[in-house]
Amino acid sequence: MRGRWLQNVGLIPTAAECIEHVLGFQRARKFIGVLAAEYLRVVWRTCSFTIDPPDIYDRVDVPCIVAMWHGQHLMMPFLKRPPFRAKVLISRHRDGEINAVAAERLGIGTIRGSGSLGRDFLRKGGVTGFRGMLSALADGYNVALTADVPKVSRAVGNGIVQLARASGRPIYPVAPATSRRIELNNWDRTTVNLPFGHFALVVGEPIRVEAYADEAVLDDARRKVEAGLNAATERAYAIVDARSEGLAAKRRPLPDKSFVL
Repeated sequence: MRGRWLQNVGLIPTAAECIEHVLGFQRARKFIGVLAAEYLRVVWRTCSFTIDPPDIYDRVDVPCIVAMWHGQHLMMPFLKRPPFRAKVLISRHRDGEINAVAAERLGIGTIRGSGSLGRDFLRKGGVTGFRGMLSALADGYNVALTADVPKVSRAVGNGIVQLARASGRPIYPVAPATSRRIELNNWDRTTVNLPFGHFALVVGEPIRVEAYADEAVLDDARRKVEAGLNAATERAYAIVDARSEGLAAKRRPLPDKSFVL
């Protein structure tokens, strides 16, 4: 009780304040990023793996735009296969530096910027990020980004369809899932993937946006990306959860069919 009272009057920092203080140090952010990358590598190496459809690498139209949901992105670096090259859009925010360190350690290039709603688009590097993605696509890189803008979970923003219109490249909705996971109670329902389970990556059908697309066409494309991401997410979780339930059924003892006369 005394400790809580001291926190309430500001004499002892809260856990959130301690974390915020630690993240203020660049070395701490780099260390956490490296640690996160190595943890994800452990998850990858200890999980069995399914990609759906299985022939996606043979028929994908590259370079392409990879769409994903916020909070469902941690295992996305393992989508990349040689000789494909990839970059990901990551926020300029301090927390984004941790994601950038982890991505680069896992072989993914980074573009710093962020989509947003309202007047802070320029401050968050929206224009710089958009130009960086266009340049990367022109250079033959696949570009990954979260389709929903910060604080608006599971609602596709206009940025990704505008990128498709400007670049002429297709959007592929992609969803990763693991059978063992923890879902956090935050705005984007971040999923922390756990090792020793089953890992699935589901890739949806491509969505293309013509260069002359007007606002109505862009809005239709945005809805298609949203539907594609929802379908891919549902499919990914269905794959891993069915696999998990199947293994559990195999381990479950058979009912005792003996009887006494």
